[in-house]
Amino acid sequence: MSRFISKEAVRLKPYTPGEQPADMQYIKLNTNESPFPPAPGVVKAVSRAEIMKLNLYSDPACAQLVEAVAKRNGLRPEQVMTGNGSDEVLSFAFRAFCGEEKGAAFPDVTYGFYKVWAAYYGIEAKIIPLKDDFTIDVNDYMDFPGAIFLANPNALTGVELPVEQIRRLLDADRDRVVIVDEAYVDFGGESCVPLLNRYDNLLVVQTFSKSRDLAGARLGFAMGCPELIADLNRMKFSFNPYNINRLSILAGAASMADEAYFQKCTAAIQENRARTVAELERLGFSVLPSKANFIFAKSPDFPGGELYRRLKQNGILVRWFDEPRIRDYYRITIGSAEQMERLLEEIRRFLGEV
Repeated sequence: MSRFISKEAVRLKPYTPGEQPADMQYIKLNTNESPFPPAPGVVKAVSRAEIMKLNLYSDPACAQLVEAVAKRNGLRPEQVMTGNGSDEVLSFAFRAFCGEEKGAAFPDVTYGFYKVWAAYYGIEAKIIPLKDDFTIDVNDYMDFPGAIFLANPNALTGVELPVEQIRRLLDADRDRVVIVDEAYVDFGGESCVPLLNRYDNLLVVQTFSKSRDLAGARLGFAMGCPELIADLNRMKFSFNPYNINRLSILAGAASMADEAYFQKCTAAIQENRARTVAELERLGFSVLPSKANFIFAKSPDFPGGELYRRLKQNGILVRWFDEPRIRDYYRITIGSAEQMERLLEEIRRFLGEV
């Protein structure tokens, strides 16, 4: 750090992304990326003619992308806001709906960026422990007057909170916003999007990074009533009006339009997840029920990061969090059938089954 950094900045604890090492070729099962390329129409959309327009600013309204998202979800364009990844959208939500009078509440074991944003904006955070089985009890949130942030399925465990429980939170206090982060909902979860026209205190955030195979394009979006979307756009135009580049707008719109490819890729992930879970359980692992493109698992044979270290030595990356409650768990991204078989082969070898 320089001698010029502020005291407030020094106090921040930045988010730690998944490893992206370059020392060797790895099978990356640590950052929840898709193993599949973007939809065929994406390549066509990002044409040479469009690349030659990079000397011009992108559309600050992102109209083409907004319209594609709205059409696919049965919404009006004024109910959609797009951002530079869902991270930016969620950051804007922290800034828009929290402040001196209203804090933020979220679980203790969830997406790590929530704590970072609360600290970044000086927002008082109420961190509520998950139950022993890593599920959320909405009764713990009923009396909280500020904004509630829930990753559903949970960004770390993959466990889903039933939509009916989220409806209870929405009905309990119509004067607070419930932000549902649905980054992983497309892998078997139930979305809150059908509730949007009934609840003006619901904001649903999704991403193109997982089920749309566009992690490198940095695209996310929020869906809600027009007033909530206007609040987010107020944050955007106070920060960076040109937050999405020209090529990503085109790529996102093309991806959103290809429903058949989307269904094919998400179905493949669910099939690979089921096979992987069955084999890990046969090998003695305990695996939480996941509706995401990853699983959260532990084994008495590999405590405290041992599996992470041994797999890395053999060219496979998984995610390990050296934190209380989850120190013996591993978050494993579901990749292609070939990638998952390679993972299982290594684990069998570690256990002496090969």
